[in-house]
Amino acid sequence: MIDGRCTHCREEAFGFDAAVRLGPYDGLLREAVLRLKNHSGEGMAELFGELWADHAEPAFRALGVDAVVPVPLHWRRRWQRGYNQSEAVAHGLAARLRLPCRPSWLRRTRATPMQTSQTFAGRRENVRGAFAASRPLAGRTVLLVDDVMTTGATASEAAHALRTAGTGRVVVAVLARAHGA
Repeated sequence: MIDGRCTHCREEAFGFDAAVRLGPYDGLLREAVLRLKNHSGEGMAELFGELWADHAEPAFRALGVDAVVPVPLHWRRRWQRGYNQSEAVAHGLAARLRLPCRPSWLRRTRATPMQTSQTFAGRRENVRGAFAASRPLAGRTVLLVDDVMTTGATASEAAHALRTAGTGRVVVAVLARAHGA
């Protein structure tokens, strides 16, 4: 499903062109996403990506994506968690869509506190400058994959880094989107 913006977000400038979500961040999807955030969810994460691609392949194809790029975790958080759930989802999604998955195209430049503890404004400040592209990406359309979108701050900042590297379009794909996001 390709989303519009909520009332609050309509006034915000985002670094991405569109957002695609599997569903709202509630009920069983919320429970599944929370399970993905620990090491025991690793196998499930890639399967989520595959199922999502099967369910929405025509919509993803219509976006004209060149590559799938997961939102990176800082190395410490990745070590603590055991894996990057967004990267695992991205691999499943990319494999099923027969697109390259390029985790190396975007890197986390510094550790940031968890977004869940931040205010709306604090979330934007928290991730400002936290990402950098690792290579020129002239004119490419990138599908940027993350698990949850709440305020759009993380996705926007990651997209900004990709835009700085020259991407033509950045479409954000999240498993779940919080109400009002």
